[in-house]
Amino acid sequence: MANTASGRHRRTDDSDERGPVIDEPGARPRAVEPEGAAGAGNEGPGAGEKSPESGPGERRRPAARAERLEKHYGEGEAKVTALAGVDVELAAGEFTAIMGPSGSGKSTLMHCLAGLDRPSSGEVYIGETPLSGMSDREATELRRDRLGFIFQSFNLVPSLSAAENITLPSDIAGRRVDKDFFVEVTERLGLAGRLDHRPSELSGGQQQRVACARALVARPELVFGDEPTGSLDSNSSKEVLGILRSAVDDDGQTVVVVTHDPSVAARADRVLFLTDGRIVEELTEPGLEAISRVMTDIERS
Repeated sequence: MANTASGRHRRTDDSDERGPVIDEPGARPRAVEPEGAAGAGNEGPGAGEKSPESGPGERRRPAARAERLEKHYGEGEAKVTALAGVDVELAAGEFTAIMGPSGSGKSTLMHCLAGLDRPSSGEVYIGETPLSGMSDREATELRRDRLGFIFQSFNLVPSLSAAENITLPSDIAGRRVDKDFFVEVTERLGLAGRLDHRPSELSGGQQQRVACARALVARPELVFGDEPTGSLDSNSSKEVLGILRSAVDDDGQTVVVVTHDPSVAARADRVLFLTDGRIVEELTEPGLEAISRVMTDIERS
């Protein structure tokens, strides 16, 4: 199978004290398809389940893309290939999940797409901005200004309140936070009564909700999640997935998560499967059974 995954295809399987100062609102602005099916529109998803499709014949602009991406570690006989010529586009306004066995390259792919790691060769674009020529400072500024991150470890500053943690990236960048959107996001996440609490006073699920709010409040172009539910119980995991799904459906944001959990991937619009540093399969509007079947086939091969 060609190591390319781009665009959208019809699925063929069955199956109140607030620490920081917040100013006035500011606007910011595969499955292998049948031959001849390229460019065909998808049927609309079930109500409230997935993000809306573009109209027939339309193609969403890529929020990020990679071209001929390779990543190697070591040299000579010790050389390990983590990515082997990956071509992929991530459409704006979609929820994409990346899956694969341990060592398949899924986290490496996300880290390269997010500018957290530099590929050995190939190019990554955020929108139309190439990352290859950036200095470390420029890459840091791009991540700060245009991307949001949610990790398995919450990465909250212990000495800051929940509200201060949420606005910290904007505060560092010198940007004013949209007050209305801050209130909307924190209320949606059930944090309105916890904004003055420090991380040690919050449960694990509440801390991850703070991390989600921190990633979403600045309205980044993309939100990357590396196993964002990996350290949560089932109820907290469902809450976080609902938050990310809502960010796509209600706010038009773009979410990309790496996960080993089929139930997490089933909430996505699109699932990419990696093996040995290559994208070997793709599902669109996936179901839990189809995802589990693909993963089983990959692990047996």
